[in-house]
This record gives sequence, C-alpha cells and structure tokens, in this order.
Amino acid sequence: MKLQCRFVTQDWDGLTPGLLNRQYDAIMAAMEITDEAKEKIAFSKPYIRMPSAFVASAQSDIKDTTPAGLKGRSIGVESGGAHQNYLDDLYKQSEIRPYATLEEAILDLAEGRLDLVIGDKDALSDFLKTRKEGQCCKIVADAPHDAAYFGNGVGVGLRKEDVALTMMFDKAIDETMADGSFAKLQSKYFDYKIN
Repeated sequence: MKLQCRFVTQDWDGLTPGLLNRQYDAIMAAMEITDEAKEKIAFSKPYIRMPSAFVASAQSDIKDTTPAGLKGRSIGVESGGAHQNYLDDLYKQSEIRPYATLEEAILDLAEGRLDLVIGDKDALSDFLKTRKEGQCCKIVADAPHDAAYFGNGVGVGLRKEDVALTMMFDKAIDETMADGSFAKLQSKYFDYKIN
C-alpha cells in the first residue's frame, strides 16, 4: 500500500472502541469477520480462512470424513464452539463427545477412546508437532469450509466511513495473492493453505 505505518498495542477488548475513537486506523489482530462485529465496523476481504481438520490415530485407515463416512464413529470436539455446532447439526449418526479443551480430546484419541477429533488445523498441527503425545495421530482430512459455522475468515477491521482505506486494503490483499507474496509469507509459518 506504500503507506507509513505506526503500530499501536491495544488489549483485545479495547480494539473496536479504540478504532472507533480514532486511536488507530485499522485492526490487524486476527479478528474474525462476524455479523456481530460487522454491526460496528467494516472489514477488508478476508486474508485468512483457517481450515478445520479431522485427526485420527496414526494407524487409522479413515479416508471418508463425510457424515455418511463417519456413521457410528466417535468424534471428540472442544465443547461449546463452532466445531461442536457443526458436528451436532451435520454428523447426527456419529457419537459426538464434547471435551473442555481440544487437548483433552486429542489425549483421549491417543488412548484409543475416540475415532477422530475435529478442530482448527493450526491448533491440531501445533499439538501434533510439539507434544510427545501428538506422535499418536495424524491429520486425515480438512473439513469443508462452511461459513455458517466457521465464519468468513479473518480480515482487517476498519471504520465503516473509511471506504477508500478499505478499498486500499482489498486491493493490496488481491495483489499479494496474485503475485505470490502471500503464499511465500504463508509458507514461513504454515505448511498448508490458510486462505
């Protein structure tokens, strides 16, 4: 965008009020584009859509993670979030087991008490790569992105009246996707697509 930037540190709860009070001009803090947030502020187009994924034991031969393919299977999930809602609505013929944390679900998977676990791919990948217990398991498939459950992605938060700035961010996001610079940056941190 060829703009001079100054970074401002702000607590999460104060991000939107700070933007609206003109303490800064944009929020770049992995803020999800939600209907609730859009009531107060505008967003650029999404620059991240974190995939959701299914994890199974390393010896698993599960390939079909559709609702029909997982009929009768036990699936662990962190309770009370989008992934549980997704499973409850679409995987009615599976046994859904909610856990207080994603880690607890993966540990039960490692002990053979579950067939699969679903969660955000970044959290699952991090656990599998950094925890000794993660050696038990592998990612078997990404879940199809469904905006009704998983949102519209992460975007830059902007004031609604700053239409020109929003257009500048959208153009910059498009250009970084088209010229490969986003993919190059993404590959430094993720070994899978995040948009």
